[in-house]
Amino acid sequence: MENPNHGHQPVLLAETLDLLQIEASHTIVDCTAGRGGHAQAIGERLGTNGTLVCIDTDEKNLQYAKTRLHALPCRRRFFHADFGQLAEILEIADITGVNAVLADLGVSTNQLTTEHYGLSFSVDAPLDMRLNNQSGITAAQLVNHLSEKELADILYQNADERHSRRIARALVEGRKIQPIQTTGQLAKIVRNALGRAPHGAADAATRTFQALRMAVNHEMASLSSLLDAILQIRRPAMRAVVIGFHSGEDRVIKQAMRSWQQMGYGSALTKKPITPAHAELLANPRSRSAKLRAFEFGPQ
Repeated sequence: MENPNHGHQPVLLAETLDLLQIEASHTIVDCTAGRGGHAQAIGERLGTNGTLVCIDTDEKNLQYAKTRLHALPCRRRFFHADFGQLAEILEIADITGVNAVLADLGVSTNQLTTEHYGLSFSVDAPLDMRLNNQSGITAAQLVNHLSEKELADILYQNADERHSRRIARALVEGRKIQPIQTTGQLAKIVRNALGRAPHGAADAATRTFQALRMAVNHEMASLSSLLDAILQIRRPAMRAVVIGFHSGEDRVIKQAMRSWQQMGYGSALTKKPITPAHAELLANPRSRSAKLRAFEFGPQ
């Protein structure tokens, strides 16, 4: 079992490794290296002639992974960047002949539990939500300056929040009284707008936090860029494994892979998304939303 001290437990690890079909001499790209969970298991299967490429937008997590993976036998390359820049990264680094690409689109547990990210409604913290805190706008800037319609659109499009208009109206009314600067303020406004969630149900603020995080980090645009890049770098027998965590992500991944297959680029390896088994759900409840899809490219 994954060491809990690493601050994150990789989801669908066995299924991912099985689909990547790693051989000792392969070049594997982990587009979302995070705390190095998937990367560790991948690197252990690569030999001295293999190459592990690790990309992450969170510099602190990438540095953690770099330290964690230092003893692996394979060559290791680390890039602090958005995974949507995959093609450019490989070109600049003069890396060719990629055998497999992995992207786990979920946030790391440590990002949810560390205050400075401002991703969780469980702890009152500055409303930031940037995974790369060196650039971009914060969630506080969004909720305090976007129009009511723009906020409602973000909530609906990124999280399928059916009460998006009610929440957006409450946010606009709330910021008139006091700027919304903390996760606690945001969660309170949403909960007051929707009422307390039934016992056992997800917190009423869950979808709002998800939607804003995705907007702050341009997650859907990055996913589209990543899928375009995968198609750009494809080679015979290259595999792509992508793990999404909500319906919007899974829909985009499914449509891309279906399109690739229709255009004759290869075959989807998963007719339906692979989801965590019961044992994994018990060991890691955060995995419950994970959906894995995989594709293998054919001859060009």
